[in-house]
Amino acid sequence: MSRTYQGGIITKTLITPSGPYQCGAASGVWTIDQMVGWQKAGLWPTAGNAYGTVGIFALGCVGGVGPSTTRNKYTFSSCLNGSATASSAASCGGSAAGNSTVGIFAIGNCTTTRNKYTYSGDVNASATAASAAYYYGSATGNSTVGIFALGNSSTTRNKYTYSGDTNGSATAASAASYIGSAAGNSTVGIFALGNVCCALSTTRNKYTYSGDVNASATAASAASYYGSATGNSTVGIFALGKNSVASTTRDKYTFSGCVVSSGAAASAASYYGSAAGNATVGIFALGIASGASTTRNKYTYSGCVNASATAASAASYSGSAASNGTTGVNV
Repeated sequence: MSRTYQGGIITKTLITPSGPYQCGAASGVWTIDQMVGWQKAGLWPTAGNAYGTVGIFALGCVGGVGPSTTRNKYTFSSCLNGSATASSAASCGGSAAGNSTVGIFAIGNCTTTRNKYTYSGDVNASATAASAAYYYGSATGNSTVGIFALGNSSTTRNKYTYSGDTNGSATAASAASYIGSAAGNSTVGIFALGNVCCALSTTRNKYTYSGDVNASATAASAASYYGSATGNSTVGIFALGKNSVASTTRDKYTFSGCVVSSGAAASAASYYGSAAGNATVGIFALGIASGASTTRNKYTYSGCVNASATAASAASYSGSAASNGTTGVNV
């Protein structure tokens, strides 16, 4: 068997597996090293991983209504928006993180309540509560834990372990903050602190899951808050949200080297958004543009291309989102 050609197939066209779900394919014969490489990239078909890649968006505050229990399910393969099982309570200013099986949604609204959303079956249930009532937090994690910054002008972070549904302490942020955003890969989470000491900030922290270490991360390109973020195993895309005014600016944070560069701009200036993604694209709910909005953008990481995504079911802002397909996190 050739180690030169992907799948042992001699062809001018690169053979690429179509995973990570069991309905995918990996044509040919592969070495163990090749298989492991594609598993890490989130593209190796995995037995038992039967459901499609979806993002669950908690809409948050719905225009003209206020805090809402409404959630949408965004299917990446078809760009289809549909209904998802509602939250246990109306929410606004929440946050979310998850792995390939469940998404953990912090409801916000100055409560400790969290919900566990199981993608298979679209089941909503209670999750272990936060250590303190919170609002306007942020969260990211890997396949084992979710790290939740509680917000509330606090440095407090919680570590939520998916196995066992356990909540514990996580290493604190470098400064008290709220209305930030976060994205990460399997090794680190990058937290944009948002509002620090009643002022918008460029500060970002790097949280290394192994050892629970908090350190400085390369700063944002501009001071901001009310942002949102998602990414894959290579980059995190941060929508800066609001400087002095609503902004279209996005930063691309490359985890290797901690490099910040420009990302493709949003289709409209906005803030108070949310985002979730898979290996290929990130879906950004813009939040407040000229009022609460249904607009979503699709950000393709390869090429940094921004395009329209299927709209939300209702105009809303200050929501949260999690996905079962974040490469480098769930695989």
